[in-house]
Amino acid sequence: MSRPRSIFEDVSGQPAAAQPATPKAAPGEAERRRRANRRHIAIWLQILAALVAVMVLVGGLTRLTESGLSITEWKPVTGAIPPMSEAAWQAEFEKYQTIHQFQAINRDMDLAGFKTIYWWEWGHRQLGRLVGLVWAAGFVWFLARRKIPSGWTWRLVLPGALGGVQGAIGWWMVASGLEGQMVSVASYRLATHLGLAFAILGILAHYSWEISRSGAELLQARRRRMSAPMTFGSVLCLAVFVQILLGALVAGIDAGRGYIDWPLMGGEFLPSESFDYEPLWTNFFENPALVQFIHRMWGYGLLLLGAVYWWRMRGAAHAGLKRRADWVLAMMFGQVVLGVVTVIHAAPLSWSILHQAGALALWMLALRARFEAGWPAEEKIARGRV
Repeated sequence: MSRPRSIFEDVSGQPAAAQPATPKAAPGEAERRRRANRRHIAIWLQILAALVAVMVLVGGLTRLTESGLSITEWKPVTGAIPPMSEAAWQAEFEKYQTIHQFQAINRDMDLAGFKTIYWWEWGHRQLGRLVGLVWAAGFVWFLARRKIPSGWTWRLVLPGALGGVQGAIGWWMVASGLEGQMVSVASYRLATHLGLAFAILGILAHYSWEISRSGAELLQARRRRMSAPMTFGSVLCLAVFVQILLGALVAGIDAGRGYIDWPLMGGEFLPSESFDYEPLWTNFFENPALVQFIHRMWGYGLLLLGAVYWWRMRGAAHAGLKRRADWVLAMMFGQVVLGVVTVIHAAPLSWSILHQAGALALWMLALRARFEAGWPAEEKIARGRV
């Protein structure tokens, strides 16, 4: 008597082939991947921020060496290739000889001297291209491999878009020095260019700090937000940013080399020639006496604001925020000292670029302190032994 067959049994008489087992994801594997993706994007953003900071310093050196007008054309693609022959170098030099800067202050410059200033400006522009390339390559890579967290795609587009705008503003700035009787770029255009660079740097840094945490961690951090310290931190960051713009105005008209005594200016508190320009509003952008005076006064006010901020943060319950406030005040004091030393030495290249590096450091420290108040890291209370 035959045994009853299951309706699922293979009637061919052949044993059923073994089915491969479906691999199961290890517990927590998806979360580990998301954390790794966030960490990699944060590293990419930090690399971009470092490149922008280097570009700011190279831009400062380009300005201090009066090299910014050496390339008289804007060629975003073909301009990446420098002159490759003596004839090409001579052609570039002849273009430079047509602008007023050469005719007014560099008439004795030879081709070798021109090559020196050309390489500064070319290097600055190359760094801009490198920043754009690193952003584009990283963004496309993360997007194609679907590693960008939800809600972050358009946020990561923003730095690249602003970088494109920055390139256009850079040429708008350079073009101002190629017109009429100008021997350097317009100071307000220089301030716009530098201000956007610091804004891009701030966005990249903030994004890197934020994306390095998971969504759940950020949600918990927002619940611990210290509203008053964050508001104070926002005011402090704004004041630092204004001082950076004022410093750009000083650099744009070489105002730091005209009054080299301290704490007075030309033996006066407010130089008597501070409002000599007509129309009146131009004194705030073009008069070296008034521009440097405002930069000094804002610096003193900023140091006082930083001291108040530090004092207020002494009462904060978050130890990390206290440390951030310590660093902010220390850097503010150091930056004031650097500013004074730069002025009394008539703004030489070495001290000037160190002062600009100090501005970068202060900007990052102020932003980080604000972030610490807005998204406080969890702190564990160590239990003492009894």
